[in-house]
Amino acid sequence: MQQLTIRMPDDHFQEIQQIAKASGLKKSDVTRLAIKRFIEDFKAKKDTDLYAQAKPMIGVVESGISDLGANHRKYLISKIRGQK
Repeated sequence: MQQLTIRMPDDHFQEIQQIAKASGLKKSDVTRLAIKRFIEDFKAKKDTDLYAQAKPMIGVVESGISDLGANHRKYLISKIRGQK
């Protein structure tokens, strides 16, 4: 097993101490579990397909123009020309 030394804000350290005390674990165990979970979450997000990553953003913004998808070129040209 490798050793890692980190610096962290006092409030994070105090939280780790409180969690360790409440759970009966060592501070190093709490930290190791947190890092393991971060790595697992990171890998899961990385492995997710692009649609799943973009899904929360799809349909978030509304233009108020009902035919924007069909006539996007027309609206883009009029916007470039400064027309409404």
